[in-house]
Amino acid sequence: MVENNSSPEPALVAVDRIVVAVKDLDAAEAAYTRMFGRTPSWHRKDRTGGTSHVFYYLDNIGFELTAQSGPGIWGEHIANQIARNGDGIIALALTSEDMPATAEVLSARGLPTVVMPENEAYDENGALYHWRHGLITAKAARGLTLLVVQSYAKRGERNLAPLREGVPDEAAISALDHVVVMTSDAEACKTLFGDQLGIRLALDHTKPEWGVRQLFFRLGGVTIEVVQSLDETKAPKRDFLWGTAWKTKDINAVRTRMIAEGAEVSEVRKGRAKGTHVATIRPPTGGIPTLLISKTEEA
Repeated sequence: MVENNSSPEPALVAVDRIVVAVKDLDAAEAAYTRMFGRTPSWHRKDRTGGTSHVFYYLDNIGFELTAQSGPGIWGEHIANQIARNGDGIIALALTSEDMPATAEVLSARGLPTVVMPENEAYDENGALYHWRHGLITAKAARGLTLLVVQSYAKRGERNLAPLREGVPDEAAISALDHVVVMTSDAEACKTLFGDQLGIRLALDHTKPEWGVRQLFFRLGGVTIEVVQSLDETKAPKRDFLWGTAWKTKDINAVRTRMIAEGAEVSEVRKGRAKGTHVATIRPPTGGIPTLLISKTEEA
């Protein structure tokens, strides 16, 4: 019997972070610090690229706010994105433990991936962050900006966004439930996220009563929900990253805290999924439709 000693193909292992472009970084930081009940993990200014960044690391994902802060190619890119589409999600970053090797595999699957140089930055406390990005060609990814990231710090070693003073854990947000992609072609997204990216498809269903087909891909404790309207006249001209739903241990405690702090949050209502309750967070949310969600153990 001949043993197969070949290593498995490099794979994506988690969703690294959601990247959000905003015009007013200070206002967006204030809104999300209030929403999460947590202060940022770190701040970064890229003087060469012309951008500033605020990072929140939660249990299963990172959340990055970025804005133009000066001259530079990346700052100009952010400004152009906002001029066209307003504030909102501009990229989804996916984690690999061997980014160059994963980029090679993805390229072979029809997703050309450009390997960027290694990068590093110090935070305001002098801690060093070190990472490498791969950029999947947007044309091959249905116009979505998808990054592959290899961080040289283990996820558990990240500086999790600390609770704000006086905010108990049950009244804060600790994790993402799902991020939503709007599409005109669910089958094409099934190929992109499932066959090419290799992310597990957990559910594919059509709900005429809701007017949508939904695909649910699961990776590293995060769900990527793809939504296609059954009404072709409502199909988006391009696929785009649309909204977020954040897990809560106690949705009523989070809602009560946010309202006391000046936020506008809807009444808690039953969610579409069995055993869930949701509440809508009104703007400002960086241009992102945003839900709070709680689940019973049976859900």
